[in-house]
Amino acid sequence: MPRNKSTPKIKKAKLTINENTYELPIYNSTEGESVIDISKLHSQAKLFTYDPGFTSTASCESKITFIDGDKGILRYRGYDIEELANKSDFIEVVNLLIYGDLPNKEQLKKYKKLITRHTLLHEQIINFFQGFRRDAHPMAMMVGVMGALSSFYQDTLDINDPHQRQEATRRIVAKSSTIGAMAYKYSIGQSFVSPKNNLSFSENFLHMCFSNTAEEYKISPILAKAMDTIFILHADHEQNASTSTVRLAGSSGANPFACIAAGVSSLWGPAHGGANQAALEMLEQIGSSKNIKKYINKAKNKKDKFKLMGFGHRVYKNYDPRAKILKKICQKVLKHIGIKNDPILKLAMDLEKIALKDKYFVEKKLYPNVDFYSGIILRAIGFPPEMFTVIFAISRTAGWTAQWTEMIEDPIQKIGRPRQLYSGNKLQKYGVKRSKKNTR
Repeated sequence: MPRNKSTPKIKKAKLTINENTYELPIYNSTEGESVIDISKLHSQAKLFTYDPGFTSTASCESKITFIDGDKGILRYRGYDIEELANKSDFIEVVNLLIYGDLPNKEQLKKYKKLITRHTLLHEQIINFFQGFRRDAHPMAMMVGVMGALSSFYQDTLDINDPHQRQEATRRIVAKSSTIGAMAYKYSIGQSFVSPKNNLSFSENFLHMCFSNTAEEYKISPILAKAMDTIFILHADHEQNASTSTVRLAGSSGANPFACIAAGVSSLWGPAHGGANQAALEMLEQIGSSKNIKKYINKAKNKKDKFKLMGFGHRVYKNYDPRAKILKKICQKVLKHIGIKNDPILKLAMDLEKIALKDKYFVEKKLYPNVDFYSGIILRAIGFPPEMFTVIFAISRTAGWTAQWTEMIEDPIQKIGRPRQLYSGNKLQKYGVKRSKKNTR
């Protein structure tokens, strides 16, 4: 399998099966682990590899995001996440992820105009919301409306046209915030608020969510910065479940809106994008700071089903670098709005202090993760837990569109087709045997 020059073949691995030995190329990564190329293993040895969850499998080559979970490193296109969070804004990061480097001032100014010109939705799309039940989850609306964009913007469906691909990515990023804000407004029974293109991406989102026909929302610079930081920190995270879903859907040649809708669906799962909502629901279950020690002991008990949500991370075996950034933002936000009137926010801060000192959590490196702090910040800003995953999805449109674009432009990309370890019946004869256990 030929690779790009950025991944030179360094040596070969030898795999011996019975009396046969097979040589498999090994390729260097710029950073991180090297990879063994097994793409020809089946044709040579008539065997597949078995890797549930793909935890040891590189599904693609990418130049977008690098993670070192042991060292707590996250970089977009080589730029450290902390530097981007402190010095950049979300649209600049979108540009970086999609085009590969930071734009200069003129390029960024032009790109922001290209994004903001797409914030409005077609009027007929607005009618889609009327078809949802009033108690529908905002993510259900996000999935449905995102996929429906393909029927309205048919001039950007040709994935082989570079201009149409670029225009589609801009539309997806711009319209995702409008869709998300409308989903929120619909869920609380308020009129939709049109975007204002003189505002930044984050300011505009807050405006669309919290302004109403009776009162204009006064945008706090502290809350706007917090919102922008959350968008930046969630913009991409390598080949996670939703990003892999976008790439897999895209490998079939599906249009970009359908691919992103697939990513939104995957993100909705509580083990992925729904983790920050689960963290807040856990705090509500704990109820009071007086109950913290009780629930920490429950979390330590392997026989107890209770889990301390918002602590630890599958990838980061050190402190989540995004959590470090959000912890500082969280402190500023809570100081700005005060937490005296919100017992859940006070409980969260008390839980953090106790858990960080607990020997069990320290030894297992179960530090507060990005979901813990983002949930607290979003609640403090005024969002209900149902909106947390929607905000995550808006953020991740940056990474999804960048990953989708990279996948389309990869000369060796082909339709995804995972294999399986079959453990079902061998050939059966119809009518010979009927199961008495069949109670369907």
